Amino acid sequence: MLKLTVKPGEYLLIGDQVKLVFAGGSANNLRILVDAPRSVNIARSATLEKYGLAAEPGNEVKHYKERALSKEAQDRIKAILMEERKKAKTAEQRAFIRA
Repeated sequence: MLKLTVKPGEYLLIGDQVKLVFAGGSANNLRILVDAPRSVNIARSATLEKYGLAAEPGNEVKHYKERALSKEAQDRIKAILMEERKKAKTAEQRAFIRA
């Protein structure tokens, strides 16, 4: 086990894909930001204890990829986004003209 003393803003790299950023905290709490791919399982010890799981290989909490959206749903979402962008652009142009 590695023991470190860190300052807010410092970070650790674990392998090529996981980054832990120490964001500060107080005497009783430490804020840590975890930047990792979805394929990496991350579980708090309190959660493992709550469900009676030990932090051992094979007892990881698994998160599964969400189902893909249908082509029709993707097209509808694109259309909505394009319409919203057009509205925002028109509103910006009107504000610019008034100014």
